[in-house]
Amino acid sequence: MTYTNVVIAGGGTLGSQIAYMSAYSGKNVTIWGRAEHSLESAKARVARWEKAVQAYFKSSDAQIADARKNLTYTTNLQEALKDADLVIEALPESIDVKKDFYEKFGQIADKKVVIASNSSTMLTSDLAKFVDRPEQFLNYHFANNIWQGNTAEIMPSAKTDPQLPATFVEFSHEIKMVPILINKEQPGYVLNSMLVPFLDSATDLWVNDIAQPQDIDKTWMIATGAPMGPFAIMDVVGMNTVYQINAAKKNPEAQKVAQKIKAMIDNNQIGVESGAGFYTYPNPEYKQADFLKG
Repeated sequence: MTYTNVVIAGGGTLGSQIAYMSAYSGKNVTIWGRAEHSLESAKARVARWEKAVQAYFKSSDAQIADARKNLTYTTNLQEALKDADLVIEALPESIDVKKDFYEKFGQIADKKVVIASNSSTMLTSDLAKFVDRPEQFLNYHFANNIWQGNTAEIMPSAKTDPQLPATFVEFSHEIKMVPILINKEQPGYVLNSMLVPFLDSATDLWVNDIAQPQDIDKTWMIATGAPMGPFAIMDVVGMNTVYQINAAKKNPEAQKVAQKIKAMIDNNQIGVESGAGFYTYPNPEYKQADFLKG
């Protein structure tokens, strides 16, 4: 095996999913959180992923119990990094937050420890300048519900050791992912380079009062046969991520979207995770039999 002792820095939606799938696949995994309340949220997320993964793979209760034994939680970074050989940073899309983590990581971590970022918007080379070992650093990006949408995009920078991506190809297979090697640095990798413009076109229609989210989704679903539309996808991604992506942009349309999404977050309309977003869960309107009929 490649990496055995894995630390996930950040237990948000994707961080907790990466942690769980790694633990489910036999890795020793620690979720490091910046505060106790964030770890409690991570534990609640993992409890949901347990059920989803068990249903998807038809896993036995014993397999789920084994995965649970492989997973620990801490706010003590020195403790988390003690035996680590791989760290995957999955913190919020804030350059200041990531920079602060990389600086602390560099002061504590053994020089052999490899580090990757799960950033969905920032280039490897933009982050590598804050890392004390750029040759052992790359970006490693996943799609939501990673046990099902199981691509793992691997994006090195010019400073990354040319041998390093191959270890992530192997690690991806070990945790049941399909590795996708990115030949050149690209904001958004492959997936988000296609997905974000699609979501942007939908939110532009919404904030300019062209159509309501449900009607936009309905139009897309009827015309393409897709199982969900862009606003349902945003509910799955989560409003915090949607907000961060739009708030980071300079154009007026994105800022309008960010303001409207912020209002939803303030109202606890986070998406699937909170039970409400553009739709209500667990039985959203777009999954009902008559949604596409009128």
